[in-house]
Amino acid sequence: MTRIIAGRAGGARLDVPSAGTRPTSDRVRESLFGSLDSADAIDGARVLDLYAGSGALGLESLSRGAESVELVEQNRAAAAVIRRNAAAVARAGGFPVARVHESAVRAYLLRATGTFDLVFTDPPYDLGDEAMNEDLKALAPLLSAHAVVVIERAKRSAVPDLAAAGLELLREKNYGDTTLWWAKPLPSTDATTAQDDDSDAADQPETESQSR
Repeated sequence: MTRIIAGRAGGARLDVPSAGTRPTSDRVRESLFGSLDSADAIDGARVLDLYAGSGALGLESLSRGAESVELVEQNRAAAAVIRRNAAAVARAGGFPVARVHESAVRAYLLRATGTFDLVFTDPPYDLGDEAMNEDLKALAPLLSAHAVVVIERAKRSAVPDLAAAGLELLREKNYGDTTLWWAKPLPSTDATTAQDDDSDAADQPETESQSR
């Protein structure tokens, strides 16, 4: 059993799946959300919680002011637990029930639309490093320009290949045998390219078509 730490649904109890998931410890959650609050990364954010387990990370975000939360979990029993938790948090906080997607993460990412501002990905420790990196590549097109991605892995795991997914590292922190990596999208070059194109056009002599 765990609880929502703070916000409108603070204190709401959350069930934890009996098997097949690895809930983020209370210590890690408290530190993580303290940092996210300080960075103003939650209020009004569109949140995506991958490998959601009990849904604690996404539902904590909802309690603290996120605009919307999508919870993705393939395990059927765990998805049922998340639905109960989402309903309990909605009752406690007085807001709509978060959406739960019973789906494999990659399949969800490849069909999802819209963009997200805050993403948690906390896969099972036995998920291979290459599979983790492929998840990040599939996630990249769904990120807003100012998005924050939080990756939770075993300390022994390889550093995620952020550059291949168009991400850059913001911070890294260890908690016992757990490591959190924070990342953000690399700056887009579209604006720079457009400025360069405008500059090139300005340098060209005026043609007949340009003068009309």
